[in-house]
Amino acid sequence: MSAAALERQIRPVYDALDTGSNKSALVSCNKLLKKYPQNELIKALKALALVRSQKIEESLVLCDEVLEAKPTSDATLTAMMHVLRGLGRHKDMVKMFDEAYKQQPANEELAAQTFFANVRALQWKSAQLVATRMNKSFQDDRYLYWTIMSTLLQAEEHGTPAQMREILLKLAHRLILSSPTPSYISAERFHLHLSVLLKLDLADDAHKLLDSPIGKSICATNLACNELRREVWKRKGLVKEEGELAKSLILEKNDRNWLEFLSILDATFSDLTGGEEKPSGEALEAVKLTVLETRAFFSQIAEKDGLRDRSGLLAQLELEKRARAHGISDDQTRLGALLKGYFEKFGSKPSCFEDIRPYIDLDGDELAQWTSVLDATPISVETEEELRRVINIFKLKRYNLSSSEVTHEAETKLAALYIQTYLEALKKVGTDLASTEAQPADDLALLTTQSLVNLWKLTADDGYLYNAAALLEYALTRSKQAFLARLSLVRIYRLLGAPSQALEHYRMLRPKQVQLDTLSHYILSHSSNFSLASTGDLTFGTECVESTQIYVANSQETGDFIIRAFTAEKYSQIPEFIEFEERLENSLQRDLVKMEHIKMRLQHENIGPEVIDMELIELKFVFDRVHHDNRDTTIIPNYQPKSSVDFTTQTHLYGKYEGSGFLRQMLKVYIRAFQHSSDLDDTVEDRLLIGDRPKLRLDVPSGVTLQDRLVQRSEEDLKELTADEISLVEFAAGLADWLEAYHNYARPHPLVVLAEASKQTQLKTGHPLKGFETPPPVNGNGHKKDEEAPAVVEPPEVVTRFFDDIKARFAEVKDATSPLEAQHVAATAQEAFLLFVTETVRFKNQTVVKQNKLGTLVNSIKGIRTNAVAVLKEISAELAKLGDAEATPESRKAFVEECSAVIDVGIDHDFVFGVAKKMTDSRKKTLDGFAKGITRILTNYGTN
Repeated sequence: MSAAALERQIRPVYDALDTGSNKSALVSCNKLLKKYPQNELIKALKALALVRSQKIEESLVLCDEVLEAKPTSDATLTAMMHVLRGLGRHKDMVKMFDEAYKQQPANEELAAQTFFANVRALQWKSAQLVATRMNKSFQDDRYLYWTIMSTLLQAEEHGTPAQMREILLKLAHRLILSSPTPSYISAERFHLHLSVLLKLDLADDAHKLLDSPIGKSICATNLACNELRREVWKRKGLVKEEGELAKSLILEKNDRNWLEFLSILDATFSDLTGGEEKPSGEALEAVKLTVLETRAFFSQIAEKDGLRDRSGLLAQLELEKRARAHGISDDQTRLGALLKGYFEKFGSKPSCFEDIRPYIDLDGDELAQWTSVLDATPISVETEEELRRVINIFKLKRYNLSSSEVTHEAETKLAALYIQTYLEALKKVGTDLASTEAQPADDLALLTTQSLVNLWKLTADDGYLYNAAALLEYALTRSKQAFLARLSLVRIYRLLGAPSQALEHYRMLRPKQVQLDTLSHYILSHSSNFSLASTGDLTFGTECVESTQIYVANSQETGDFIIRAFTAEKYSQIPEFIEFEERLENSLQRDLVKMEHIKMRLQHENIGPEVIDMELIELKFVFDRVHHDNRDTTIIPNYQPKSSVDFTTQTHLYGKYEGSGFLRQMLKVYIRAFQHSSDLDDTVEDRLLIGDRPKLRLDVPSGVTLQDRLVQRSEEDLKELTADEISLVEFAAGLADWLEAYHNYARPHPLVVLAEASKQTQLKTGHPLKGFETPPPVNGNGHKKDEEAPAVVEPPEVVTRFFDDIKARFAEVKDATSPLEAQHVAATAQEAFLLFVTETVRFKNQTVVKQNKLGTLVNSIKGIRTNAVAVLKEISAELAKLGDAEATPESRKAFVEECSAVIDVGIDHDFVFGVAKKMTDSRKKTLDGFAKGITRILTNYGTN
């Protein structure tokens, strides 16, 4: 049959795969394989359909068959590329393209695909070698620059020794000089040339290139090259020349880039050598003269721009701040005058507070004069401009409040002032806004909220949080686009123990793409404490999974962005794409969510090999990542006084912020528990692992094993845990230490495990595990004949007393106004029990117990379980009582009564009652669900 005819028959498979109809694609492939059983393309397409259908074992057989055939056709290679990417086998993908390229060394397209395969795998050394071959074979300057870029990236890789780094950079430099065409033929090649020179510290050569007419021309039109030019000027000590250039750009081209103003400021103080050290003599006079000249220049710009641009005035403020820092300011009233001038001109701009906050750390007479300027402005909200000015006055005055001024009485008056002004503004400004526009008064609602939160921190009275919730709910009825109000409400509802309400508002924010990484911590931090997965409610588990879509997209798409950048020769973008991919792949938030999701899985799914083995492998990968914290903690503006803790810190759940220390501790607890319960030792894991292993961390000292690292505990890490979580960590460590020897003795021999895996694979696919077509000759569990069973010892006190201690702890907090602390204690007790179940699941098997003579151990385990079940039953009953007390007429009435601060100023009583109903319903749902969840867990695992 002709190739065209075969292609027509295969076309429906492509169409099915493109539309996501994987089942249809499999049916078509099976029909075609009956006609063409050895066709590599059909096998590759079937493997792709199997991977997308999550039938991994079946896909592996076909995948290996195609790879062994060493395909060369473009269609087969492309299909296999998608298969191998789906399986995480990037090294095999590189090898496949490399084998094909060796067979067809004159195929330029295949050579490019081989280079791109190395790029996707971030294997820069191999990429450099392929690009070098391409340059020699096809004589294209582009491939020379691909070689240079790959060499530069190899030099910049983590772990490249300093000596090798210098050799690679010199190689890249030599290659640039050997190019038949100069680098300035394109801005991107010129940028790459400059980057190499800077990394080699050849600032003179870089300056020579930049100072040429063509270099100046490129920098005038290319921001990336101009950024490097600034760096070169800085290294060359040409700070004053840079300042003069900036002046000409500002004057002649009306450039108002803030970087140009900073260049002038840097030039002004360039003769000072000692930071804040005060110069003397002629040097002092020279600097003062320069300051006067710069001041005159900025004044000229400010006068010229008027109300059109605020850069000139801000530059004057920055100049005065630096002059004071260096001790050469000759007029102590100038800063106040500049602040007054700025406020009079731009006090109605939304950016006013953020603009001048760096310059208003005042005290004494200066603070009094500045406050008098703000006080002199009448509080009027008749127009939008007046409203914005009033908002800025409130923010600016609040910022400078001292700790002695932040009292309960003073803060109460401020909260009343803010909310009264807010409600008054709503009547006069923005009354006919479209639903897509933000209400100009929104910041007053945020100010009131932060004042109420401050009162809550001062008094520990949840009534202030009730008022804040009611106010923000009301604000959202007047301004549907007030996303900062919604995000603030998410934090407050979590503090009130109303997670479903918090989740509802978070979802209304509709976070997309990278926001799933930067914002998801607002709702998913400690989310397992609120999860009702044990009752079958997978709401929070689903949210965890949905938040990971950005990481899936990153692994599938960012490599393509890098390849497009190489193809288009956008060399300045490549390091940014690589950094983006690196930061997302090793995101701290990604793995914090992973940890929360595992806890939910243990609540919901049967604790057995399927969960334990898979999670163990993934968590070991996570443990060796060097994490990047991409979380946005500044998106909610802070309007608290500088003497107080910022709003975001004030609203951390349980007063703690989960960081890398929290993650490390939880990883150690769960990896160790899963290791004990799993039959997968390192030998078995290496044999069964499908995808590539991640790169090993370089900061781990040689000779330190994973087991050594798992038992280490850092006091710094423990600071990120609550007291209850610390007790959980101690319980888990004591339990693991006690049971470790018995697990190691009872665990089946690796050959037995592999034989069983081969058997299961054959049942699923019809093919045994490769290399284990027949079971290995291993007797019994594979113990050494002379190995004695470890002596059974009594469990440590930290294990036997844990559940009694947590019972007493629960009794301390269950009668608090908010159920938040009680639920946290209950969640800790539940988590400890599930860890106990995980650690002891091996010893539920009577055959294992008898074979290994562990009857005495099992009796000790039964005693601990019996006590744990009794304690958890009591906690469950108490949680149910707390739930019954919520969503009642009395609880809603109490909420409304606490909200007198917002009702008295005009927010409708019925509206507040509606907020009370939603909040108390959410609390009841969580408490009741958690209580039922504990009962269900005890039903599943409570029997001996």
